[in-house]
Amino acid sequence: MRPFDPRLLRLLPSARRAVAALGGLGVVQGAATVATAFAVSALVVAVVDGRSLTGPALAVATLFTVRGLLAAGIEATATRAGSRVSTALRERLLATWLGRPAEERPESSRALTLATDGATSVEPYVARFLPSLVHAAVVPAMAILTLAFVDWPSALVVLLTVPLLPLFAALIGRTTADATAARWRALATLSGHFLDVVRGLPTLVAYGRGRTQANSIETVSQRHRRATMQTLRLAFLSSAALELLATISVALVAVTVGLRLAGGDMPLGPALTAILLAPEAYWPIRRVGAEFHSAADGAAALEEAFSELERPSQAPSQGAAPQARATGLAYRHPGASSDTLTAVDLDARPGLTVVTGPSGCGKSTLLELLAGLRTPTAGHVEAPRAHLLTQQPFLSAGTIRDNLLLGARYGTGDQQLWEALREVGLDGLVAGLPDGLGTRIGDDGFGLSAGQRARLGLARVLLSSAPLVLLDEPTAHLDQDAATTAHQAIRDLAEERVVVAVTHRPELLEHADAHVALTPAPRTVTR
Repeated sequence: MRPFDPRLLRLLPSARRAVAALGGLGVVQGAATVATAFAVSALVVAVVDGRSLTGPALAVATLFTVRGLLAAGIEATATRAGSRVSTALRERLLATWLGRPAEERPESSRALTLATDGATSVEPYVARFLPSLVHAAVVPAMAILTLAFVDWPSALVVLLTVPLLPLFAALIGRTTADATAARWRALATLSGHFLDVVRGLPTLVAYGRGRTQANSIETVSQRHRRATMQTLRLAFLSSAALELLATISVALVAVTVGLRLAGGDMPLGPALTAILLAPEAYWPIRRVGAEFHSAADGAAALEEAFSELERPSQAPSQGAAPQARATGLAYRHPGASSDTLTAVDLDARPGLTVVTGPSGCGKSTLLELLAGLRTPTAGHVEAPRAHLLTQQPFLSAGTIRDNLLLGARYGTGDQQLWEALREVGLDGLVAGLPDGLGTRIGDDGFGLSAGQRARLGLARVLLSSAPLVLLDEPTAHLDQDAATTAHQAIRDLAEERVVVAVTHRPELLEHADAHVALTPAPRTVTR
């Protein structure tokens, strides 16, 4: 786990401007810090000598105001940068995963943790840790260089003791990194287990296993709690160790300066300046050590995210011609002992190609292979950009208009939406709703029946510009009249595009230009 990973700037371009701005503000703040030490020293000397305080007091007030404005600017820039980088990371991860076949995506629990808690934990890393890191790179160097001109013995003491802080911080950080990694694994385990339990909750309750799983979640939660407390314990101990080391180092400077000042070997002005500058050489490094613990989760999440973004992927080939072709296609699901598909050949041209076969023979898998969502175990697939309508169409919480516009042609208006709804026989229902196209539906189409969701998904297909349309049981949940309307819409769509439809309905097969009948692949039985 590195304090700063250069891949942040390469993989997330939105972070470049923020890091550059923080660096510039850090340099200016460092110069203001050094100037403040001279101004305060001059003010104290003026008080002791009984000279006019107007000039020194004005300088001190001005510098404190400038430092306050710089601190506010750094805080605002860092907060805005943290939010932007976190959002950009989440979008980049999701786009990367969606562009990969299913076999190359991480486990759902790991992906969920990384895209939610992981991306969110990057905010304190960017908003708090990076500014402190920039400050630590600029201010100590400025303070030591200035001390070398003001009082070289004090500069020598600081120069010899300052390296001890990052050394101790690195040793502690290594232990912190291990503890953070353990906590991250515990969080991923908890998220995955909880997600699985929620998915299977109706089945668990039906079989009376709900209480057992509740105890299991409690066990995993306690494991995560212990890992979190271990990380916090290390944070408190390391902060105390760095504070002690810095305090002793500043005391060495103060003692050496005090002895020379008392003996008359050093003027008051340089002595005060040296004593004021010495803490500024240690404080930024102490702050880095303190902020590292709050940002450790973000650093670990960035490491995980960058490994995902940099992992090579075999992108499916897309043909330019309006044609979907599969040759010698075979596929085996991860962990399975037998192929789902074996030696499948398909040549779908503009028109309607219907795929039939018994349940479990791989019809849905064939559509996913044509869509590029999976990578064939053997054989070759060449297909253009596709729009896949699954048996359970994706419907987000929002308006009917919003759901229809997902994947629609650019510039699609309400008139085109009503025409698509009319083709699938859903215009009357939507027109009768209080807000029409603006009517809100719940997640997964809550508020609509299964047949209405299927027709809404089919209407969205009609609005798409994809040259290849893949339909998985598009009329399975429709009655006879609604299915007849949907079949006609599919037939009209096939006049200008390549349409591959999986169905058990003989009525849709009657409209087919080509027919592919799949048979179950031979199964290997291990005894």
